[in-house]
This record gives sequence, C-alpha cells and structure tokens, in this order.
Amino acid sequence: MYDDLKYWYLKDHKLFRTLNSSELKQLCVILGFKKARKGDTIYFSDSEVPRIFFLKSGTIKIVTVDEEGKEVIKDIIQKGDLFGELSFDHNNENHEIAKVASENVTLCSFLLSDFEELMLKKPQLALSYTKIVGLKLKNIRNNYNNLIFKDVKQRLKLFLIDWTEREGKKSGEQYLIDNYLTQNDIAQIICTSRQTATSLLSALESEGIIVYDRKEIIVKDFEKLKQL
Repeated sequence: MYDDLKYWYLKDHKLFRTLNSSELKQLCVILGFKKARKGDTIYFSDSEVPRIFFLKSGTIKIVTVDEEGKEVIKDIIQKGDLFGELSFDHNNENHEIAKVASENVTLCSFLLSDFEELMLKKPQLALSYTKIVGLKLKNIRNNYNNLIFKDVKQRLKLFLIDWTEREGKKSGEQYLIDNYLTQNDIAQIICTSRQTATSLLSALESEGIIVYDRKEIIVKDFEKLKQL
C-alpha cells in the first residue's frame, strides 16, 4: 500500500517529472513515508541522520528555540514544499525543529546521502531541484524585504493574502481558512508583538474584512483586503 502511495506522490511532484515510471518505482525503495499528528516533532536540523523531506499533505512549522526556551517560528511549510537539509550542509548549525501545525500531515523523505547520490545520477533532476530551492530562497528574500520596507499592518495584509491564495476555500463570496496558527504564531511570522497582531486582526474584523477565531478564519472581503 505504502509503495503505491509513494509512487503516486513522486509522480505528482514537480521535482520528479523528468523521471519515467521505472525510475520512480526504484526510488520508492529508498523513500521514507510517514504520517504524524499536530504537535509531533518531525525533524531536528542537527540530527545525526540528515534527511530531505517532501510534504504531501498538511502543514509544518519550522521553529527555533530562543534563550528563554520559547519557540520562534521561522517558516511555514505547506503541501508540496521541501524542507530539511536543502543546502546539503552536513554541519548545519541553525538548530531548527520541524513540528506539525495542522491536525495531520503525510510526508516522504530521503536520507541526505541517498539524495546526493540521486542528484549525481540524474542531472535533470538536479536542475529541477536547483530551480525549486532557488524559488524558495527568492521567497525568503521577499519576506526579508517586506520586513525592512513595509510596516506591520502591510506585513499582516500580505501574509493574509498569501494564506488565502494558498489555502483558502471559496464559499460564495467568502474564503474559509482552517486556522492552525495562534495569534502569537502570526505575530512571530510578521515580526511584531502578540498585542499588536491581536489589535490589527481586531481592526480587520471591525472593518468587516475578516472573521477570526481559533479554528477558522473567514475572509469576507478578499478584494478589499488586497486594496488596503
């Protein structure tokens, strides 16, 4: 059963589109498959056995732990995204942790050593991988530019727009988003205090743009959100 799931996941993922059916089936032998629940830890960046992960369903948050022992969100990983030792750096000192944010996740993974060998054998695959990682780095740079050049209200707006476009389910004129982030999580993502994030979310509710609760966010007027 798992071999079938592995095969169809690889076949559907844009990274592996250059491989034929026989090559995909061979990869299933070395591809790990895992399901996990909310709060489970998937990955430590300083693991003795480094891996590269492919998220099939659900949402993962990448966090670091500050000096006071509090978790700080660095990135949100969604369906189709890659995470883990993407730079092939065997001496990663970032000390990142990947935790399940949604109710459930399904993911596949390769040992870093196996994936490196695969890249050497399949130049087209290596090229596709370089493009995907390059796009990810571009998004990181855009987020960094937003942090420098945009105020916190603009950052919240851009975050909500991106979240709606990626995960929002249209219902009539509204969009529904399963909310797996606390207000403190959102505050960390847009680099502000929890109090400021709460105040800005409340302001958007007062304007009739969103409805926020712990389980769901309703974007009532997406066009108005984009025009703010």
